Amino acid sequence: MSTGDETPLSCSKCSAAWQKQGTTNCWSDPASRPGRPGYCPSEREAKIISESFGKYTGDEADAKLARVAARVEGLCYQPVPGSDAVNARWTRVEDTIALAKLMGYNKIGIGTCIGLLDETNRLADILTAQGLEPLTVCCKAGSIDKLELGLQETDKVRPGTFEPACNPIAQAELLNQAGSDMNIIVGLCVGHDMLFAR
Repeated sequence: MSTGDETPLSCSKCSAAWQKQGTTNCWSDPASRPGRPGYCPSEREAKIISESFGKYTGDEADAKLARVAARVEGLCYQPVPGSDAVNARWTRVEDTIALAKLMGYNKIGIGTCIGLLDETNRLADILTAQGLEPLTVCCKAGSIDKLELGLQETDKVRPGTFEPACNPIAQAELLNQAGSDMNIIVGLCVGHDMLFAR
């Protein structure tokens, strides 16, 4: 718990070091890394970092996922000829397929925004073509009026019309009940995506 004396988490400030030096303390060989800035959690929060990393070793599900995710990251990026830089050679859809296959997952749950049904259908077609089984649930499943959340008509996108509330917890529960091996999000609104992931 914060006492208020610590510098808040501010890793984004290392963008200045990245711009100037092309590296940061976290992205450097230990023998030649630049110093850690005062706001760096790497030392101040070393216990949390070490204990968290410990969960990636061994035979538990989180450890396997961490190793496979690191492998997919290595497969996804490629060197830029004549440079120290790298760029992605795969889309995130290709990353998702690789992760699913390397993990041995088959049923891929998709929590989607109703406004992205066409894109989700195309994604489902791609997953099917790759031998995977997509399961999709839209955010408005159940079609329950937003007013039942205690909102007012003026809170709606289109006041004076029927407007169903998003139900991301139901999306996740339905996908889990259907036996999805992994769940992904396609365009859920901010907050709804958090409820789905939680």
